[in-house]
Amino acid sequence: MIVETVLAPNPGIYTGPGTNTYLVTDRDEIAVIDPGPVVDRHRLAILEAIGDRTPVAVIATHTHSDHAPLANPLATRLGVPVYGNRPGPEFAPDILMNDGDDVRVGGVMIEAVHTPGHTADHLCFRLGDRLFTGDHIMGGSTVVMEDATAYLQSLYRVQDLDVRRIEPGHGPSMDDAGAAIAGYIEHRLAREREILDVIRAGGATVEDVVETVYAFVPIDLRPAATQQVIVQLNKLYADDEVWFPAGEAGPSTMVELNVR
Repeated sequence: MIVETVLAPNPGIYTGPGTNTYLVTDRDEIAVIDPGPVVDRHRLAILEAIGDRTPVAVIATHTHSDHAPLANPLATRLGVPVYGNRPGPEFAPDILMNDGDDVRVGGVMIEAVHTPGHTADHLCFRLGDRLFTGDHIMGGSTVVMEDATAYLQSLYRVQDLDVRRIEPGHGPSMDDAGAAIAGYIEHRLAREREILDVIRAGGATVEDVVETVYAFVPIDLRPAATQQVIVQLNKLYADDEVWFPAGEAGPSTMVELNVR
């Protein structure tokens, strides 16, 4: 079995050096994981890397624009099906994958692991002792969450898989998967403690929390930081750790934060 990486030319604040497109080969069959955005030179780089091997699948971890849009045109060019959890913008899977479903490549199986949190549709993919993590775990960066409760539960889920190596959607591979996952879990729990500390110290608004917990964040990333605080406050509310009016943290309820 061979795993290769083709880096998409889409570096940025949220993508780091770019999207990692993975090629998994076994017995001369090959599958593409996260083909990335529709960029001609990236498509050509993938095709060149495939060479004369036999393609069998194009797979997407989730539907975000830096991971999935090239999947359908590439699959059409290769004459293979597209796999994913659900349709999304510029993405229409031929075969829907749920937790535990798999794709055969030669003599190996790529197994889907449903890991909601970054997005509801997010899948990681297990291949032996490797885990392709998309945006669930990234090299050199934390992750933007849609649902903090689901995200933490998904981190515990992949921790239980006991894999050895992480192949992230962005950034370098991680050889000590256990340490990387444990670090992500501790980071999330530490953020919750920091938010609670701010509120205990008198912070009464989302802005108060952002100004303290995310003081290091550049001004152009403050809207994203604000949204992350709201997501984390909603988890703490569900956990009965904090209280605020209307039961949902948002732009119209950014006052009267209280610790239970």
